[in-house]
Amino acid sequence: MRTALRSHVGKVRQINEDQAWFGQVNGHALAAIVADGMGGHRAGEVASGLTVNSIVESLQNWDNFELGADAIPSLREIIRTANTTVFETASLNEQYHNMGTTVVMAMISQGSGLIGYIGDSRAYRIRSGQLEQLTEDHTLVNELTKSGQLSLEEAAQHPRRNVLTRALGTDPEVAIDVQVIDWQIGDRLLLCSDGLSGMVEDELIQATLEQSELNLEQQAERLIELALEAGGDDNITVIIIADDAGANATGGGTA
Repeated sequence: MRTALRSHVGKVRQINEDQAWFGQVNGHALAAIVADGMGGHRAGEVASGLTVNSIVESLQNWDNFELGADAIPSLREIIRTANTTVFETASLNEQYHNMGTTVVMAMISQGSGLIGYIGDSRAYRIRSGQLEQLTEDHTLVNELTKSGQLSLEEAAQHPRRNVLTRALGTDPEVAIDVQVIDWQIGDRLLLCSDGLSGMVEDELIQATLEQSELNLEQQAERLIELALEAGGDDNITVIIIADDAGANATGGGTA
């Protein structure tokens, strides 16, 4: 498996409040995490950083690599621990009051994987020329769209499209979505903050991931460029995972 990670502050924000990481977990599974922090006075940066650090620490102590349905409670507990860490830090420090973060993470091993998430950072899988969004945005606009109160076109332009209905660290308890996915040779997985998905259409994302003349790092760079060309209104973070031969994951990275 090959992996590329890129992050950019964008054209508007002064601080990059996104945090991301990928690496092997005890030499077995490949794990990847994207967190998009929120809160004033650098609190978003603190929330996303605490989240990624907490999850990575928990993963290093997790020895269950049968990534099927039986592993769902374990992954939920790992994300729940991160939620407690962020919430308690905010409760004890006035300058971090109400800070929080989105999080989307993936674990891939031996033909299967897990996706866990809260908020509107996304996971996409591309397979056989089809791009599939694996996550569901925890946003007000998505809830209104599902209930039929907004069309997809109205949702895309809605002034409150970035309002979250769920975030990590803002409450002592939070609902965590976890799902099992199958994983095949030739698949690609994209994890991203909404600095990409909110600015670049799915068709352009798919076309970039299918550009065979670009290597994985160049594809990641191109996705960042597309978000900047569209305005760069937010921080932008992408992780791409590609399984071209079913090889074991190597290396690691952070941003």
